[in-house]
This record gives sequence, C-alpha cells and structure tokens, in this order.
Amino acid sequence: MKIQVKALSESDDQSIFEMIEEIGLGENGYTTNFPNHDYEQFKASLPRMIEISKGINLPDGYVPQTIYWMYINDRPVAYGKLRHNLNNKLLEYGGHVGYIVRPSERGKGYGKLFLSELKKSAKNIGIDKLLITCDETNLRSRRVIESNDGNLERVHEGICKYWIKL
Repeated sequence: MKIQVKALSESDDQSIFEMIEEIGLGENGYTTNFPNHDYEQFKASLPRMIEISKGINLPDGYVPQTIYWMYINDRPVAYGKLRHNLNNKLLEYGGHVGYIVRPSERGKGYGKLFLSELKKSAKNIGIDKLLITCDETNLRSRRVIESNDGNLERVHEGICKYWIKL
C-alpha cells in the first residue's frame, strides 16, 4: 500500500475535487472549506487556502491552517486541517486538527492512519501538544483519537477534549 500525505497546492486536480464532492459539506462538526459543485470555483479557491496556511490576510479570529490530503495508492481518501496555533474558541471546540475520510473509503483504518500522519506534520511545525475535539457521540472518532495516544481531558456539553503529546 502506497501512502502519501500532501499539503494543498494550486496544482490539486479533479481527483481532489471529486473527493470533496463525495464528502459534501461535512458532518459531525467537520466542515469543508470549498465551494460545492463547481470545479472552477474550487481551483480558484486554492491560492486563498495557501495564503491562510501562511497566515496572510487572516480574518479576525482565524489562525493559520494547512489543509492536507491523504492518498492511498494515488487515490485521495481523506481531507484534514492542521491549525498552527489555537485561540480561545479553538481551545473549546475545534482544536488543532480536523479530518474526514471520504464515505466510500471508511472502515479501512484510514482515519487512524491519517491522524498519525497529521501528528508528524504538527510536530514538524513546532507543536508539542496537540488538541483534538470531537462530539461525545462520535465513537468512531473517539477510537481514532484514543488509538493515536489521545488523552481525554474532559467532556463538556457533549464535546470531548483530547490532548496528544508529540
């Protein structure tokens, strides 16, 4: 099995767009960052996503965030966000990492694998303690986080707050 994790780039193509289309607007608190149903709008949004990853022209309340794609055997199977730092809002909900596996590729262990890869990316940008939040009822996500050394700090108003030391 060939595994690759790549940061978003302006050369991202139709295969990424098709994965985003399959994922839709998101679920379980995860939302996509891209226009739905329009490949040209998707391509036009990529330079802005790169600016955000570099902290350029961030709206108030935003932090730099890099988007990553995970490929298995050259097919994109998952989409993830890595926030470079946290603000007060992200400390309560959102954390450093969000990820989603495309529906047609679920149940194959890719969430666990992708989070493991995102941990490496976080360490590479100087994060030593990673925060991940998820809904208390999202048992699949909780198992993924816990299998990646996530320590549950608390559950508050239906939100689990996990920390992973890197």
